[in-house]
Formats: sequence, structure tokens, C-alpha cells
Amino acid sequence: MVAGIAAIVLVLGVTAVLLFMSLPDANAFNMRVERLFVENDTLTGNAEIKLLEILAQSGTAFSDTLASYRFVIFVLLIFATALLVTAVAFLVMLIALNRRMGRIERQGIEVNSLLISRDQKSVYLNDFEFKLTDAALETLSVLAEARMDDEVLSGAEIEGVISGRDPSDCDEAAGATRIKRLRDTLGNQLVSELLIKNIARKGYMLAIDKNVIKMV
Repeated sequence: MVAGIAAIVLVLGVTAVLLFMSLPDANAFNMRVERLFVENDTLTGNAEIKLLEILAQSGTAFSDTLASYRFVIFVLLIFATALLVTAVAFLVMLIALNRRMGRIERQGIEVNSLLISRDQKSVYLNDFEFKLTDAALETLSVLAEARMDDEVLSGAEIEGVISGRDPSDCDEAAGATRIKRLRDTLGNQLVSELLIKNIARKGYMLAIDKNVIKMV
């Protein structure tokens, strides 16, 4: 990151030097007017003198204008440098954040405690409280009990446990719908997606250590 920012500053610095070197001398016009005064000492008439005075004033105005242009160019270069440095810094931060999110997704969410309170219809995840509906709380309780038994439940099995029917009589989509509603109730997409794992061709499970689960 430091090397990239230094390279940007170096490139802009070289560009600024070349740009300022290519600009005309602010006193070039005044020097030409002065040369006219020196080489044309015969211009003694009022009209000629007035013309030379106008030319001298024009040279001064040109010099002031060019100086202001130099200042504006300098400010714009500073502004461009700041923008590029900020853009590089944000890009590096985004890359680092994406890598961190990738590590979290690969490792799963670290849960130190999961407390399910049926009476309060709440779930405490690492001391963060989530208010759940009755249906969502029931679904999470089934998943927690299955995790404590090291079981992976299919959508039909989840629906069967909650409805009291045989899993063979239940629809897989019904259990999947319950999982979706549970995730929606938890709200935080990152938490819900990492907490409730979907194992291909097997079913659903809580991706946490079973020893941290408590139900009251």
C-alpha cells in the first residue's frame, strides 16, 4: 500500500514539474515590452508613449494571470493526489475486508454461547439478544437439539418434528420455508447464513460447538 501511494505521488510530482517547466515565463511579455522601449528610443510622441504604457500594463496583467494559473494548477494537482491516495487506501481496505469476510465464511461464525429462552421468546447469541416468533423459535430449538445429538436434519425431518408427523409424510419445502423464516427473523444476513448451515443433499445444522448450546 505504501509503495503504491509513493508511486502515485512520484508520478504526479514528475508530471507537475514537467507541466510547470513547459509553461511560459511570467515575465516574458514584460521583457518584450522592455525591449521595445530600449530599441525604439525614437518613439517620443504622446501616442507612442501611451501605446508603450498600455503594452507595459498588459504585460503586468499577463504576468499576474499566469501566476494565478500556476497556483490553480498546483491546487488541482494536490487535489488529484489526495483523491488518488484516498482511492488506493479505500481499495486496499476493501480488499482486506473481502479477505476477512472470506476467512469468516470458511471458518464459520465463532459462537461462545447460544441460549434459547422459550419463556421470553428470545435467543442470546454471544450476549446479543434476538426476539423470535413462535415458529422461528421452534425451528431453532429443533436445530439446537439436533446439533447436541450431532444430527443433520432435512427439511422434511424438521417439519416432521415440529408438526408431530412422520417425516415421510412431510414436504421438504415446508422445512426449507421454516429455515428461511428463521433466517429472516434473525435479521442479520451474515449471522443467519453462517449460523445455520445448509449441507448439500443432507439437510440443515447449526455450525457451532454443541457444548455452547443452552435451552431454558
